[in-house]
Amino acid sequence: MACQSVDPNRPWKMTKAGIVTVVGKPNAGKSTLLNRLVGQHLAITSPKPQSTRDRIVGLRTEGGVQMVILDTPGLLEPRHQLHRSMVGAALAALREADVIVYVVDASRDPVAPALAEVAGLGRPPEAPVLLAFNKGDLVNEVVRRELERAHPGAMVLSARTGHGLPALLDAIAALLPESPFLYPEEDLSTQHLRFFAREAVREAALEQLSEEVPHALACEIEEFRETSTPVYIRAVLHVERDSQKRILIGSGGRRIKAIGTEARKRIETLVGGAVYLDLHVKVLPNWRRNPAALARLGYTLPPDEKK
Repeated sequence: MACQSVDPNRPWKMTKAGIVTVVGKPNAGKSTLLNRLVGQHLAITSPKPQSTRDRIVGLRTEGGVQMVILDTPGLLEPRHQLHRSMVGAALAALREADVIVYVVDASRDPVAPALAEVAGLGRPPEAPVLLAFNKGDLVNEVVRRELERAHPGAMVLSARTGHGLPALLDAIAALLPESPFLYPEEDLSTQHLRFFAREAVREAALEQLSEEVPHALACEIEEFRETSTPVYIRAVLHVERDSQKRILIGSGGRRIKAIGTEARKRIETLVGGAVYLDLHVKVLPNWRRNPAALARLGYTLPPDEKK
């Protein structure tokens, strides 16, 4: 096999690539940050807590640096198996990280607790941690200076407006290892359209619902015919009780129709074409506490809880 000679006069520069794990408490703005960094609406953004239930993978490739960005569920005290699955996903992403971005709500937590404490770790994570106070647009200049003084090296930014993100990107890039790119430069995620279709339906439903139903809501894609015209998707929204099903359907079916219309528009943006969304509502009793139901819906429990 012939070997390619290297021109000693050519200025070779190694690319950088690695996993950037975004973690923090619920509603800190992690998903908004992922979407802003990737430049695409991949992750659900909702004022309702616990809207992110699994890791969302976004890819940003620019200027010789590729970031594999993992948006994670909020770190919380688990109350049932779904919560344990969510926390397990966040902790697994922490273990895989080359760089960790610890996101704190600047308008709610002026003093950031240690990440190890929030995540329930026995010791600090091995990867370098960048502390990012998000929602800086919601605090005044005095509070911003106090945050920076209390946490030297921390960044105050706004994922919503983009303020402070160039500094965050520079800090991440400086910490990533030299490496060939891990994925094609044009890719925006490693996850399939089927996954994002599920999330689009759930996000559309969350926007229509009050406080009770969202936590008991799950979406399952039963069929996804990507080669048909229009793309055919059969999706089921699962709830835990008949009363929740009635709320989700709404009077005369108006709410579920509105959810379907909005979800279809979002999926059409993702697939770049027409979509026929066949949407149904079913009751799956106590699914958040049922390991078999969680597995069916795509949620993974930590190994010691798979019983």
